[in-house]
Amino acid sequence: MGAQPQPANISFRDARAADAQAVAELHADSWRRSYRGAYADSFLDGDVVADRVAVWSDRLAVEDVDRVTILAEGDGLLVGFANAYRARDPEWGALLENLHVREGHRRGGIGRELMERTAAALAARAPREGLYLWVLEQNSAAQQFYGALGGVCTERAAVEPPGGVAGRLAGTPSKLRFAWRDAGALVAGTARR
Repeated sequence: MGAQPQPANISFRDARAADAQAVAELHADSWRRSYRGAYADSFLDGDVVADRVAVWSDRLAVEDVDRVTILAEGDGLLVGFANAYRARDPEWGALLENLHVREGHRRGGIGRELMERTAAALAARAPREGLYLWVLEQNSAAQQFYGALGGVCTERAAVEPPGGVAGRLAGTPSKLRFAWRDAGALVAGTARR
């Protein structure tokens, strides 16, 4: 199956509580496609949607001045989202906890735009704060994407199980920290190493 044509008009906006179901479904689909082998098949094929609905319903129900959640929509469909929290680590700064683009809509600039908009929103709240994220070691495509945006791999660590449930992991997967010393530099396309 080939890539879907990109929507003609992509729009970006902040997430609202009513978006929880759509965000959760995209998040679960992305995990099913990219996290297989790191997360247990029984979790990915079972209650991953319910788990993500619970997480996103809780997150989006409450206004959080430290959270930035941006949606990308095209032709009436959620095609991507990013979620970040400022000041999550004293050394690395803001945490980009989620960045997912719908299958068939990747490689069209949506992920880059979500990164830039998220970085701009974070920089507006905390100028010169760093930005970091964790990516599964097996997800080489995401690593290439973050590297192309100037992210530097700084650390390797064990993956924590989703929801703290050990049985949701397949073995002992690892994750890599990618970091930008200044989120504002990412907006300008000149991320510092």
